[in-house]
Amino acid sequence: MTQNRAAVILAAGKSTRMKSARSKVLHHVGGRSMLSWVAAMVREAGVSRIVCVVGASNEDVRIEAESLGLEIAVQEPQRGTGHAVLCAKDAIGDFDGDVAVLFADTPLIKADTLTCVFDALDNGADVAVLGFEPEEPGAYGRLITDAGQLTAIVEAKEATPEQLAVRLCNSGVMAASRAHIYSALSRVTDDNAKGEYYLTDIVEILRGDGLSATAVTGDEAEMLGVNSRTDLALAEASFQALARKAALDNGVTLRDPDSTIFCYDTQIAQDCDIGANVVFGPGVSIGANTTVHPFCHIEGTEIGEGAQIGPFARLRPGTVLGAETKVGNFVETKKAVVGKGSKINHLSYIGDAELGENVNVGAGTITCNYDGYFKHKTTIKDGAFIGTNSSLVAPVTIGEGAFLGSGGVITSDVPDGALAVARAAQTHKDGWAVRYHAAQAKRKAKKG
Repeated sequence: MTQNRAAVILAAGKSTRMKSARSKVLHHVGGRSMLSWVAAMVREAGVSRIVCVVGASNEDVRIEAESLGLEIAVQEPQRGTGHAVLCAKDAIGDFDGDVAVLFADTPLIKADTLTCVFDALDNGADVAVLGFEPEEPGAYGRLITDAGQLTAIVEAKEATPEQLAVRLCNSGVMAASRAHIYSALSRVTDDNAKGEYYLTDIVEILRGDGLSATAVTGDEAEMLGVNSRTDLALAEASFQALARKAALDNGVTLRDPDSTIFCYDTQIAQDCDIGANVVFGPGVSIGANTTVHPFCHIEGTEIGEGAQIGPFARLRPGTVLGAETKVGNFVETKKAVVGKGSKINHLSYIGDAELGENVNVGAGTITCNYDGYFKHKTTIKDGAFIGTNSSLVAPVTIGEGAFLGSGGVITSDVPDGALAVARAAQTHKDGWAVRYHAAQAKRKAKKG
């Protein structure tokens, strides 16, 4: 029978090797923080209580953890992983169920993997540890097994040559009942090379109580821990590789997969065609049969079916494009709702705007949405034609089927079906150009 499940996420580290004013676990992989990745993963695995252990000095971690709805425990000073989990004891309280311990700097572990760890407890183990077999075990702690049972976890610095030859390594993820974890932790000592309280010692302690331990083997790609900028880059590369493969497997064409950058929540329907050097930020969904041409940056945007985007388009948060729309080269949008079949072909900025269906926006058009203090809205109704180099000074409404002459500065509403021309009258000075060219040529000849 599946027990209640809780998680303790360890996030109290000093982040020294990141060389950053921002705490390590708040650095992003795939568009969101590592802490957010782990919190989302444990929720997906059915965890009902989550405690985040923070340091007294990482206020930024506390703020984000609270924004993610996590309970907080403080570890100060930091005296090892066992000590960190002990610091969460009051927050866990009298929770009756199984508790998994995870690290906030290991962002790629999947919910199914954590579920397998919990399932091992449901299937009779008293403590379960997630392991993996890397190509280079190096400094990872080793999982020592005997006849299918996990007998100990040995830190690399404490291991014998025989133990270092073991390839099954510790990911850091462990689960047991709350009662077993805290019973064992009360007996952990700091008698080791680092003078710390190791969470891993509880395996031997619980086995000494006559309880059973097991190792669950996971995929090495999920276990990458991030301690430095180099590790962060490796985690990002791993995420991107998985995201690209998923897109290809789901019927999306990527013209140059290695140059396409995905975010954790990017949604692209089948038969979309994505060009080279396209970057997706958070909050992007794209309908079927849409083409995104090269060198576009898209975030916070919903795109309907059959749209044409770019090249060199920037779609900012709040953009909603209807079906069969076109946003062409060197166009920027922000908080713009664009109706079906409308076109913004090139060299335009459309912000804080609502466009109806089948609107045509000429090159060089700008919605002048900011007066230095407040943002204002531009409304363009169905079928309107906006001439090139138009400046629409918001708040302003362009009526249905209206036509704006090129080069106008539109400061008041335009009625349905009307022509608006807002530019100075053109005048001619006969013979001026002839006189000018002659005078300049004479001047140049004197200097030569």
